[in-house]
Amino acid sequence: MTTTTLPWRAPAAACTTVVLWASAFVSIRSAGEAYSPGALALGRLLAGTLVLGAILIIRREGLPGRGAWPGIITSGVLWFGLYMVALNWGEQEVDAGTAAMLVNIGPILIALLGARMLGEGLPRRLLLGMGVSFAGAVVVGLAMSGHGGSSVLGVALCLLAAVAYAAGVVSQKPALAHGSSLQINTFGCLIGAVACLPFTGVLVSEAADAPLSATLNMVYLGVFPTALAFTTWGYALARTTAGKMGATTYAVPALVVGMAWVLLDEVPTPLGIVGGVLCLAGVAVSRSRQQTGPTRGNPVRPVEGSRHAEERQAERT
Repeated sequence: MTTTTLPWRAPAAACTTVVLWASAFVSIRSAGEAYSPGALALGRLLAGTLVLGAILIIRREGLPGRGAWPGIITSGVLWFGLYMVALNWGEQEVDAGTAAMLVNIGPILIALLGARMLGEGLPRRLLLGMGVSFAGAVVVGLAMSGHGGSSVLGVALCLLAAVAYAAGVVSQKPALAHGSSLQINTFGCLIGAVACLPFTGVLVSEAADAPLSATLNMVYLGVFPTALAFTTWGYALARTTAGKMGATTYAVPALVVGMAWVLLDEVPTPLGIVGGVLCLAGVAVSRSRQQTGPTRGNPVRPVEGSRHAEERQAERT
């Protein structure tokens, strides 16, 4: 493959992640009827760890560098573990619209933490795009909201999920300078599964009574929105800033509206369509090119230092 096609790989990886993460909301809704939050998170992480581990062995990538482990451990506990349990639990306590609005605070926190902890800039287009997308997420949330009340516990859990998500992304970014996306996410997923092991007994008992469709949805969550999507996320994150990657996820609410229409026969309201368009428009603005030249927000280079080594690493990944 010629190197002229390589610049398209990172955007393609980001798009893959966004589509699969959007599909996760549909699967969580189905599997969550039979599995409790902790059991669902553990089952998802175990499936993801098995798939990622098998690929890691086949590719013979081995262990990441020593410098990657602080980020792996932090993202594994916070993002793979705490985020998934809190989100699963929160969505049982609040309606989908409220959950979507609260969790979408995450990308804003990512941009702020990235600027503070990683030295990334806050370009005007990124801030503008995030503002437009967040407004769209609020509109989508209002369109999806049910008539039931939202508990204080549910709101707190969704906010906790947003904070854990943001902290996990920012901690994972430096780790990608010391290992491949596959390495970082395989061991991050494993650590998340270990953190969720206290839910083993609940998972076993619920799996015995759960319908096959719910179990298949749990496995799907582990294989695709976790194993595949987190790996493509890491690939793209290593080649751009955490703030821009976080802003990209604002496309998720728009895709959820479309998927719910096709898969669940939930016809979107005009308000939902407007919100989805705003989400996509904001992502387009935030991902648009800035003026060329070195900035504080330059992406972390892969392990190899030279340009040719970077291209070889991209082709292998």
